[in-house]
Parts: sequence; structure tokens; C-alpha cells
Amino acid sequence: MVIEQISNPAAAGDEYQPGTNDKPGAMHMPATRCGLLMVAAAILWLVTGFTSADAAAPAAKIVEAGSALQLHAKHVALRDQLAANPYRRSMVIESTETSQDVKGEVYAEIASSFASVSEALAGPQGWCEILILHLNTKYCRVLRAPEGDRLLMNVGKKFDQPLEDSYRLDFAWRLAERRADYLRVLMTSATGPLSTRDYCITLEAVPLANGRTFLHLSYSYGFGVGGKIAMQAYFATIGSDKVGFTVTGKAADGQPAYVDGMRGLVERNTMRYHLAIESYLGALAVPERGQFEKRINDWFNAVERYPRQLHEMDKPEYLEMKRKEYRR
Repeated sequence: MVIEQISNPAAAGDEYQPGTNDKPGAMHMPATRCGLLMVAAAILWLVTGFTSADAAAPAAKIVEAGSALQLHAKHVALRDQLAANPYRRSMVIESTETSQDVKGEVYAEIASSFASVSEALAGPQGWCEILILHLNTKYCRVLRAPEGDRLLMNVGKKFDQPLEDSYRLDFAWRLAERRADYLRVLMTSATGPLSTRDYCITLEAVPLANGRTFLHLSYSYGFGVGGKIAMQAYFATIGSDKVGFTVTGKAADGQPAYVDGMRGLVERNTMRYHLAIESYLGALAVPERGQFEKRINDWFNAVERYPRQLHEMDKPEYLEMKRKEYRR
């Protein structure tokens, strides 16, 4: 997820002070396209210096797709790819792009039991613990509101910075379905920076016969003309060497050629958020006082297994930045 959101953080007894760039978000209605929420667009906004479009994108009804039966069928369809892939784990990454939106998806088997996954991910607070692991997430907290739970977030650049220099996003959080054999969580925001819109992160999970869990993480958002122009400028300059995970062929030197552009961007962030989920779940086995340190160490180590796509900074710098942001 980079997860980015925040709007109207003031709550009874709350002392949160939003940055000067913060704007209330129009996110009380679910957004249209579902996928994994993240800072993809916010990163571009921060890099290029463009301002956010204030015109609210039309929020539409979410298509309530997904079921335990469908996810099990997907697991069967992906069995060969889960068993043999370049990620050195039981994982498949997919992405799609149209003229108006982009979507990244991760399907993965994880060692955690479904009962523990369902318990850990069925509440909003755990998602702030997950989202703060991403490089660009500067702040996250849960706001309980009559219209439903929200995740209030600030996103920024890949280094330590004050909140007033970051961007504010506000996501609606919803436990869409929770049964003994199926979990689905939705996070949505109608608008974002760079005329982006209809952010949606979806997580689904089902138990497997071997005591493991099959996860599906999806992240998507739409974009307008302003966003498209800014993204093209980014990919033509400082983002020109950035790639995703899908292999599109072979380079001149015989090495794999990877997808780039918008699909590369959404694949990188979807992978970062999936690894954050795994790091969060893995840290639950240690005493609570040591969980955050384990999460940030495990997340960085997991990300560094894919340096071509995900390396951004050295470990001591990342750990110190996250400790400051977590205390904040």
C-alpha cells in the first residue's frame, strides 16, 4: 500500500496537528476501482511538484466481487506459477493498465494460519501498523467516526521530513466480509493528488488444507489528464530506470527485461505492501514491546531481496526514519 490518506483528523480528545498542505478528503463514499491503495500517485506528486486537483472525482458503487470459492479457484489456476517463479516464494504478481486507470495484484501463499491472519487483519489498527512500514508513509492513525472507520495518513518523500511538507490522504476502511473460511477488507478514497481518483485496496484471504493461507492483495486507482502528464514526465526523467517484476522479454545483454512505466510503479508498491503484511503477521509471535522493531527489520530485509526493483536507501537510514515516524 503506499498508503496515503488523511482527512479531518480532528476527533474528540485528539491533538493531531495536520500539516499546512493537508486538505480534507472527500472520501466518505466508497470509490469505484478496487485494488491496493498506496502512495504511487503521491510519490509522483512529491517528485514532480504538481499540486492536487481539488475537483472531486465521481465516486461510484464498488463492485462487490470476490468470494472464498473464487479465491480457491484462483489458487488452483495459479498452482504451477506459485510453485515455480523468480520471487523465491509462493507468489504471483499481475498488473494491468488502461487509458484511465492502473491496477496491481499479488497472490501468495503464506505460512500463517488463516485464523491468525483473520484475527490480525480484521481491524483497522493493524493496517496502520502495516502501512507505516512503507518508505513514503509518514504518519497513520485510525479515526472512529459515525459513518465508519477511517485511516488518516500522511505520505511524503523517501527520507525524514516534517508533516507539513507531506501530503494528506483519507481512506475509508471497511471489513467487507469475515467468515470462518474467508476474509475481505476494503480501503477506498475517492480523490488523490495529481488528479488521481478512485483509490481502492482490497485484501482477501482463505485457508489452505496445509494450515497455510492464500492471500490476494489488490491496489488500483484512476487518473486524469494532469496526472498522466506528470507521470509521463517522471518516467521520462528520474523514474526512467524504474521497473516492476513482470518479465516482458530479454534485454540486449540477455538479461530479463521488466515492465516499466505505470505498471512497473504499481507492481513495486503492491509488492512493498504485501511484504509489509507478511512482516506485520510475522512479528505477532514476539512480545508486543519488540514487535515494531521486528517489523521494520523484517520489512527492510524482505524488500532488499529485490534490489533491482525496490532498493531505495541503506538499512540504518530506513530504521531511524521509521522509528521517528512511529513515535510521531
